[in-house]
Amino acid sequence: MPYAVLLLISALALLTPALAPDPHTQDLMASLRAPDAMHWLGTDHLGRDHLARLGEGLRTSLGLALASAVLAVVLGSALGLLAAARGGWTDRLLSAAADGVAAIPGLLWVLLIAAMAPGEKWALYSGLVLTAWVEFFRLLRSHTRSALLGQPVQAARLLGFGFGYIVRWHVLRPIAGVLARLWAYAVASAVLAIAALGFVSVGVRPPQAELGLMMTEALPYYYEAPWLLASPVAALVLVIGALQAIVGRAADDTPAGVVA
Repeated sequence: MPYAVLLLISALALLTPALAPDPHTQDLMASLRAPDAMHWLGTDHLGRDHLARLGEGLRTSLGLALASAVLAVVLGSALGLLAAARGGWTDRLLSAAADGVAAIPGLLWVLLIAAMAPGEKWALYSGLVLTAWVEFFRLLRSHTRSALLGQPVQAARLLGFGFGYIVRWHVLRPIAGVLARLWAYAVASAVLAIAALGFVSVGVRPPQAELGLMMTEALPYYYEAPWLLASPVAALVLVIGALQAIVGRAADDTPAGVVA
């Protein structure tokens, strides 16, 4: 069920350019129009098609969230493997860096970096990656240290298997479910962070649509056009709910002895 919800939302985001007009085209004579055959979700205060705006907002939020979560998985996992394999000063420095990042709330990190370059996607993207890599680093560091000392890895080394084989079969494969769980959680956290920043006008800037920014723009017209606020809120709830359901399912697949 959660995968079906995400598939439908992704289809909406990808197909709206073909189903709806340009999300930036204004028609003040058609402002705050109720949903009809021409505008399936109505129009906003500037007469822009709300379905087109919602599709663009979903593409913006999900695109940034997915991209930042992928880089966080790669960066955090690579650093965790490096810290566990090298040990010594490498381990201590990377662990201190992770502790320093974790000491400050993630949304505050994103807010601080995004505020340096308001409206720039690279700043928002960098802040999301910075807050997400720590969990993957800690998981891979802890599990890799235990795995490298285990008898299966020792036997693999005696048989002549290389480090890449050991990482693939004895480190990553046993915790694939936990990695999927953390990745889904990172995506959900990123979507919420992007929406929160957009809501306070720090993240994505107009005229580009984004779920939090759409909520901010719709609030002054809530009594006149409640559908403007309902659609981005519903989309955000569905995305977060589906991702959290995936997190819960992945938790059920967590092998004994592995702590996320």
